[in-house]
Amino acid sequence: MNTKQLLSILKNQLKALEQEVILHDNHLAPQQRKLLLDTERFNQSLFIQHGAQLMPCIEQIRSSISQLEKQINLKLAPHTIALSCERIQDRFTAVKRALLTTSIDLKSKNQQRASSRARFAKRQALSHQESGFGWIASNVLQNSHEIYEELNKHLNWAKKFEQKIAEMESKLENCHSADKISLQNDILLMHRRLGKCRQAISYIEDRIQAFERPHQSHNR
Repeated sequence: MNTKQLLSILKNQLKALEQEVILHDNHLAPQQRKLLLDTERFNQSLFIQHGAQLMPCIEQIRSSISQLEKQINLKLAPHTIALSCERIQDRFTAVKRALLTTSIDLKSKNQQRASSRARFAKRQALSHQESGFGWIASNVLQNSHEIYEELNKHLNWAKKFEQKIAEMESKLENCHSADKISLQNDILLMHRRLGKCRQAISYIEDRIQAFERPHQSHNR
């Protein structure tokens, strides 16, 4: 095989591979592209490329073939030309392998994210247990809709406690001395409930921030 035939074969291989890559890249959903955006799928010695799309690799192979053609025209040493050919074939092989492993890479990335979410939920549950607010259902703190409902519920309770305290303190001024101690104890108890409710509100608000933080980072 002469050099002209060699170049022709490589260019035809590239055309065929390019069509496969176009189909591959076009079939990737936006979420899949985003999922593998920062994933390095090749050895750096082969390609400078990150993410799910493989078209950048085609362009780099095309550049390698152009360089090989220049080497041949310059009549460089056969050993140099042979090394360039090997590198091009290694790149072809790597892209063909990547075409077959995209689904595996996506599955692996999804599993990593699921594990990360599970670890986060476990840390949240442990923090919840140790906080002294175990009476708030832990599953509520993992649901964006229910956690806001829980916050509103506690805000309403706090408002009712405040109104009840105001009513009782108003009665205290005109209360008979025999009933004063009992009413003062009731007011004290209501203040304790209000304090506990406000602590819960602060705790839930902290959990909302912690809940939303990983979602915000994933959407960037």
